[in-house]
Amino acid sequence: MAVRIIVGLIVILAIIQGLAADAIPENIVSIALVILGLVYGWMAVDAEDATAYLVVALAVGAAAGVDVLSHIQVIGEHLDAIVDPITIALYAGVITVFAKRVINRLTGGGESAGGGEE
Repeated sequence: MAVRIIVGLIVILAIIQGLAADAIPENIVSIALVILGLVYGWMAVDAEDATAYLVVALAVGAAAGVDVLSHIQVIGEHLDAIVDPITIALYAGVITVFAKRVINRLTGGGESAGGGEE
């Protein structure tokens, strides 16, 4: 249930930032998205099997970076403005996955087949 709340908050903040950028100061939204992304990455992503999450983060980040949605007439600019803040949360989750993998390697937990020492 907590993961759904986090995802909901990320989406709400992204919509507010994308459609009414002046409603909340941008730095507060960015900080909130980073914190929510870090928490989501810790709670919902398995660091040893995070390929799907990492691919989604890269794909959404690439789409936001080249403003691919802005080519859709009428609503494209708004969609692109919503996706941009979502990438902040996704990239924060990537940092959490990295940290979890490092912790797992240092503590010896979470070793997968082919990933251990021989």
